[in-house]
Amino acid sequence: MPALSDAQARAVITNYSKVNNEANAQRDRTLLDTVEDGPLYAMSVSDYTEAEGLPKADRKPYKPWSYDTSSAKLYIPRFAVGQDRWFAAALSGERGKDPSRIAVFAEQPKNKRWELVSVVDLDSATLPDVALDKDGYATAVAATGNNQLAADSNLLRAAVIDNFATGGMNAGTKVFDPTKVSQQQIKVHDETTRKCGKLGTTVFAEGTNRFTDAYALKTSDGGALVLFAHTHTQTDAVAHSGLQINPDKDDNAWLHGIPRTSVTYTFVCADAATVPAKAAPSRLIGYTCARTDASGPPVGSAPTDRA
Repeated sequence: MPALSDAQARAVITNYSKVNNEANAQRDRTLLDTVEDGPLYAMSVSDYTEAEGLPKADRKPYKPWSYDTSSAKLYIPRFAVGQDRWFAAALSGERGKDPSRIAVFAEQPKNKRWELVSVVDLDSATLPDVALDKDGYATAVAATGNNQLAADSNLLRAAVIDNFATGGMNAGTKVFDPTKVSQQQIKVHDETTRKCGKLGTTVFAEGTNRFTDAYALKTSDGGALVLFAHTHTQTDAVAHSGLQINPDKDDNAWLHGIPRTSVTYTFVCADAATVPAKAAPSRLIGYTCARTDASGPPVGSAPTDRA
């Protein structure tokens, strides 16, 4: 049976927008926790934390918003009794504009609440070609350990992390076609690792990923749209003693303006890829990241060159 009806799904989206606005206005983590979970909740809380670390004069006033349910394209799978229920939706944050992101709403087994767990900004206005049956419902397929797909969520995650860690020299370019999104991740690696020149180094690496849930929908070509999450770190370090990293105000919540010899940033990210059924490259079609932590050893306060 379908996870829920079209009207029920749109009501879930409307309720999310309403409660999210209320929570964001006060940075109310407890209220937010009633409509968000997974990587999205971690990303939202990090936004709250970053804002609270800024001087009050630098905190931007909150502007309410909502998803446009009239333009939402719903992908509602059928599930057997007892299965965890979820659905995906292509959404726009502006009325009258085409959907530009894919969101996943999952029902929490304990309290039966529908919560938004993932949102991915897409690289194009062309939505993935999700297969729908004669009644308009989608088909959920296994995202992990699925031998019917060219790549599962674990391999996709490894490839995304490789894009950041090596510039795609290993799994990244083997698993993915060179889409705009995949190339953007490689560009982040290439530009960031060179930013300090001879004054310092930057290294990307895989982080501890708490968000292993992944979601997949059958596409019209027999492949799948796979939605997953990853965590990576970025460590900036000075090249030699006498140099220091001076945190900027956006880091204040974590680093408190104290100069450091190195800083490790943690990023939680949501990703979306289309995967073929045959042995062929997948296409990364979107990703969204948020910095969720920063830490590093302090140094003395004597003024020196910035790395």
